[in-house]
Amino acid sequence: MKILVTGASGQVGRDLVDVLDGVVPAGGSAEFQKNLSGFEFQVLGVSHHDLDVTDEEHVENALQRLKPDVVINLSAYTAVDLAESQPEAAELVNAAAVGILSKACAAYGSRLLTVSTDYVFDGNKGDSYLETDQPNPQSAYGRSKWHGEQLCSASDTIVRTSWVMGVRGKTVGKVIADRAKTGERVRFVDDQMGSVTCASDLAVALARLAVDSPGGIWHVANSGSATWFDVADWIGELYGREDDFATAISTADLSPQPAAPRPTRSDLNTSKFAASYFSLPDWREGLLRFVEGLRR
Repeated sequence: MKILVTGASGQVGRDLVDVLDGVVPAGGSAEFQKNLSGFEFQVLGVSHHDLDVTDEEHVENALQRLKPDVVINLSAYTAVDLAESQPEAAELVNAAAVGILSKACAAYGSRLLTVSTDYVFDGNKGDSYLETDQPNPQSAYGRSKWHGEQLCSASDTIVRTSWVMGVRGKTVGKVIADRAKTGERVRFVDDQMGSVTCASDLAVALARLAVDSPGGIWHVANSGSATWFDVADWIGELYGREDDFATAISTADLSPQPAAPRPTRSDLNTSKFAASYFSLPDWREGLLRFVEGLRR
């Protein structure tokens, strides 16, 4: 199976290229990767320097020339707070480009798998979100992702994920780990709940979905829910820090306040993916491997 990965230089993209090549990425699990046993892939990884996904002609020429079976779109505008002042830039990459890829895949016989976010929800449900729950994004970033979902066809596969942390990339998890290494204390909110997703585990799930390309919306994240304080406290524990390494604060205590509103509770219900394929490991086990990967 020939798979074209856009955004292949990002944290998930790099792990996905490794997984498709049969390599266990840093922070990954050889045991978990056995879920891909028996499948063979030819991977074509491109960055935005290689393929401008916002250019319709460029995208059509690439698909016509490369003829991939599946396109996994990881290209994204991810600057959540900056998007509040640059909504057009977020819309161009997160929405318009998805529409371009969807049309081109339909025209040239490829199947599209694109990645979205928990930020399409407002966080007011009071429980984990199902694929069938109605989006109501509260930020420019969330709206751009929701608009991208709406530009997909029924045959396209949409994967919503959240709080992604990879060994190779700029993430909150790495900031916490750097502080834990030096012993510098951190303060994180305990009134925002979500689903932690390890990039290496997400990569395995994306590869498995690419095989079937089932279409529709799928929630994919590591098992369990957490607050940002829980994440910081656990990473601190993995580095041998005392209980006072992480201090719990409220969102109202943040200074400066973030430009973009965050959902209060946006953890994703992943039972649909688990029933059809497999469950991703618990987030604590995933972050244990994440920390081990950083140490190596």
